[in-house]
Amino acid sequence: MRETQETPLLHTQISLKRTGSVWTAVAHIITGVIGSGVLSLGWSVAQLGWIAGPLMIIFFALITLFSTYLLCDSYRFPDPEYGPGRNPSYLLAVDASLGKKASWICGIFVEISLYGVGIAYTITTAISVRAIQKSNCYHREGHEAACEYSDSLYMLIFGAAQIILSQIPDFHEMQWLSILAAVMSFAYSSMGFALGVAQVAENGYIMGSITGVSAATTTDKIWNISQAIGDIAFAFPYSVILLEIQDTLKSPPPENKTMKKASTIALILTTFFYLCCGGFGYAAFGQDTPGNLLTGFGFYEPYWLIDFANACIVLHLLGGYQVYSQPVFATIEKWYARRYPENEFINKEYSLKLPLFPAFRLNSFRLCFRTAYVVSTTAIAMVFPYFNEVIGLMGALNFWPLTIYFPVRMYLRQRKIEAWTVKWVMLQVFSIVVFCVAAFALVGSVEGVISAKLS
Repeated sequence: MRETQETPLLHTQISLKRTGSVWTAVAHIITGVIGSGVLSLGWSVAQLGWIAGPLMIIFFALITLFSTYLLCDSYRFPDPEYGPGRNPSYLLAVDASLGKKASWICGIFVEISLYGVGIAYTITTAISVRAIQKSNCYHREGHEAACEYSDSLYMLIFGAAQIILSQIPDFHEMQWLSILAAVMSFAYSSMGFALGVAQVAENGYIMGSITGVSAATTTDKIWNISQAIGDIAFAFPYSVILLEIQDTLKSPPPENKTMKKASTIALILTTFFYLCCGGFGYAAFGQDTPGNLLTGFGFYEPYWLIDFANACIVLHLLGGYQVYSQPVFATIEKWYARRYPENEFINKEYSLKLPLFPAFRLNSFRLCFRTAYVVSTTAIAMVFPYFNEVIGLMGALNFWPLTIYFPVRMYLRQRKIEAWTVKWVMLQVFSIVVFCVAAFALVGSVEGVISAKLS
């Protein structure tokens, strides 16, 4: 292991060459967007029914795309295309546009959002590995067999893998991981869609109704609808990683134009898959639509395809966890590098060379901090292993502030739009409407988590 120059991490990040293109950005976005959320969409459509379910998916897709266009223009300042200043992260953009106080408030939501995704991905990975075991058991012993397995061990294994992957120094050095994860996300989304189509064909008719699945009481139905909206909200936004992705793009052309094009392509593709997976999941199972399309065992055969689909989920979430965790790592490590520029533990890097592998940059602070971060997300996932409830809560809690409120405020400030003009009123109404939807989803998701824990 060879010692390298003691350059603060902040300056090392700034000197990196930007080589990304539309398609690498699309890969990053798809890796970040298509994750565990897609697996709950069949259940979400089932709660909302055949009209409200697909419309709610399209609603969240459109408002996510619109807010993405607003946020892309915040990367450079003061001009969105040619401004000399760059904001390589969401928090830096808020700080530059709205000031320190707003950035501190925003930072709380950002860290909760990114941290929550890590917890959700840990839960989903363990469920998928367990589903592979159960699928094989059902194939051998029959569909009525008691094939029960604990998922705690799989969470620990996933955590151990993330400790290793988290030592990738920064976002610029993980394009290969995002491309692999994007391919996997397409694979299992396609398989979920195909299995749903096959089941509908086998049934000979489309299940479901306009009002969705029934519940024991009206109150339970309202809670289920609320949680379903939270699940859909979790499935879409990637605002907190958008500017990190945009910071990898080469220029010219202006980064905001490239990012808007990449976002449009990625969201069209993901919305199509979401509608297919959610729609055919409900059409195949109706009242019995499982909470997780590929692990809830609505499908039993072909068991090998279910195994392969769940293996793709695991591979995708291995990369997806890093896409969402790297911004947290960068924020904390840059802050410490600025605060303690002479501290060797924080800033000194070493070059580790293993046989058959390229040289690897290792830093003591990075090793300790990132390991502790992964351990904590794994521990919380083991305490609250509730798939639908957790992703509904995270989606409802973070969607409005991070995807709508701060991008709208930054756009108004950067474009100097005066209060009570037509554009100002329209953007404010847009923000208020989405806030009401998110608040409704949050209440139901909190109730779901509490009920699941108490039961």
